[in-house]
Amino acid sequence: MKRKSVTRIVVLVAALALIIGMIAGCGKKEEPTPEPAGSAGSSAVVPGDADQAAADEVTAMIEAIQVQEWTEGNDERCAAAKAAWDALTDAQKELVDDPGYFGDDTGDASLDDPRNQDDIGANEILVVSFGTSFNQSRTMDIGSIEAKIAEAFPDWSVRRAFTAQIIINHVLARDGEKIDNVQQALERAVANNVQNLVIQPTHLMHGAEYDELVGVVEQYKDKFQKVAIAEPLLGEVGADATVINADKEAVAKYVVEATLGEFGGQAQTEADKTAFVLMGHGTSHVANITYTQMQAQMDALGYKNVFIGTVEGEPEETECSVVIDKVKEAGYTKVILAPLMVVAGDHANNDMADPEDPESWYSMFMASGAFEDVTCIIKGLGRIADVEALYVAHTQAAIATLQ
Repeated sequence: MKRKSVTRIVVLVAALALIIGMIAGCGKKEEPTPEPAGSAGSSAVVPGDADQAAADEVTAMIEAIQVQEWTEGNDERCAAAKAAWDALTDAQKELVDDPGYFGDDTGDASLDDPRNQDDIGANEILVVSFGTSFNQSRTMDIGSIEAKIAEAFPDWSVRRAFTAQIIINHVLARDGEKIDNVQQALERAVANNVQNLVIQPTHLMHGAEYDELVGVVEQYKDKFQKVAIAEPLLGEVGADATVINADKEAVAKYVVEATLGEFGGQAQTEADKTAFVLMGHGTSHVANITYTQMQAQMDALGYKNVFIGTVEGEPEETECSVVIDKVKEAGYTKVILAPLMVVAGDHANNDMADPEDPESWYSMFMASGAFEDVTCIIKGLGRIADVEALYVAHTQAAIATLQ
């Protein structure tokens, strides 16, 4: 009896409190409804948060190795990022900000030779490239140039260096392939007692990357008996747009013949109302006049259907929308896009040819509604035999200065 009486009293008190609360609340502003657990602003943990937390940790580890400067512990951070990625479930990997960093298939890395061996000998040719994380392109574009130089100069050891640490880290973390940066390659040369050192840049021009390379080599020049830096692909820049050297003329012919040869040749594509658009990188460096010079060279050779553009839109006349307008105004109804780059890497595959990206050149040309067909050629200049031979000639000229 006593338990029932207590229960009745509790119920009556609760009911009375509810009524009083309702009366007191009349006329007052309604308080906002509490946010459900897991919503923005809530610290409550809901199912799935653990997956996102694991993915966020890997995202942070990837960002930590996407740097341009090597620092102590760099290689260990790369290995840790890959181990953390491998530990994720497939669902968690999809939550990483850039799942393609480790997940994209860019070819078989084991086919590439990083050329980081010791036992160099007295004579070394160090082939320096910006680099690419696209395995197939690294093998076919950069690797083929290195192989041709090694074949041409059997008495010299050919080694590799990349100027982009961010790319070196990507390849190391994802594939376990170790590529030297320029300083590491030079330290390797010193440790191997190299006497005669020739640097062959695969860069397109005397731009910012070339200038940085020269600055690093300058710090080491006293550690070798003789050092020479060869010309990049397009040679000297020249004072203005009208200055066109033999290298630019040769490359213009090589790339047009090699690429448009698959479509019947330059004259045939022009007759078919097909424009050939070459996409370079572009730069704010004073060397950006090189792109204008290459357009002038194409014009001088009578290649009316060849247009030069750049990803960065520097110089301004090479910006994509400007190039589209030029091609439309010239009356071309079909377009062939190809990279004016030594390596067909990220820019060629994504900025130029990605049909899923509305800002890719392929998408923008198609979106213009002016062209019935747009074809993308994913081949770097490095796999054109005549371009490889031109690099060999530049290396030979540099070796000659050491005599």
